[in-house]
Amino acid sequence: MAKPPQPIIIKKVKKAAHAHHGGAWKIAYADFVTAMMAFFLLMWLISMTTQEQKIGLAEYFAPAALSPANSGGGGMLYGTALDASGNKPTTPPDAEVGSAKTEDGARPTSPGRASDREASRPPADMQANYNAVASLRQALQKMPEIGELSRNIVFETTKEGVNVSFVDEDGRSMFREGSVDPYERTRRVLEALAPALNRLPNRLSITGHTAAARPGSARTVEPWNLTAGRALAVREILSGAGVPNDNFVSVVGRADTEPVFPENPYIAPNRRVTITLLNASPPVPPNLLR
Repeated sequence: MAKPPQPIIIKKVKKAAHAHHGGAWKIAYADFVTAMMAFFLLMWLISMTTQEQKIGLAEYFAPAALSPANSGGGGMLYGTALDASGNKPTTPPDAEVGSAKTEDGARPTSPGRASDREASRPPADMQANYNAVASLRQALQKMPEIGELSRNIVFETTKEGVNVSFVDEDGRSMFREGSVDPYERTRRVLEALAPALNRLPNRLSITGHTAAARPGSARTVEPWNLTAGRALAVREILSGAGVPNDNFVSVVGRADTEPVFPENPYIAPNRRVTITLLNASPPVPPNLLR
């Protein structure tokens, strides 16, 4: 007798998946490693910089309206920081308020960078210049309404002293076009700086500059007269605000002979008036007076 057919039984074994442990710890660990790397890199950079360079970095990251710059930066001209000195330049405080840039966004280059020029200055002059910049910034702190001009006011320390430059930018000028008359906002800034300038021992030199005329364009004002007239206007405002006439050493117009951006002498930041707080002259040895 034939056996009945046996049913075919197929067993399917399902393997249970391991529980998902999550990857949040990996992200946290990666952040930790990145932070440690940044920390040790910062420590290495600090150990490799001089005290003057540390001051320049601090000035570069200071609020633009209070800074100089070289033109970091300091921002403006020469980029240390508003900026030795990024609105400065700052940057010990060399460039500082603000940092002017070319039309393509690049900072100006110059063989006489503030960091190089500072090497020839005695420490006493350097400290006096830092103090002078701090006094002038403090005067501007009392004028929050001029924040829009932060990129137009540039502090820069040089071997001659401290430069305070009032610089034009596209869309914002410090003087009326083709005129020696400053805008009211420029006048207010000068009047605010006058008491601080009067308290400082530095004598003052004022120099006017303008941009070159683009090829094919006609000048409406003679550049020598324009820059000399603007420098004189600045002197008159400071004098009227209390700076004694004896504090002024020179008032000069340079026309377009000393552009900040020699590679592009036509752009607005080449138009500026610079007040230089001159270092005190070293004493003359008695034997040379005979």
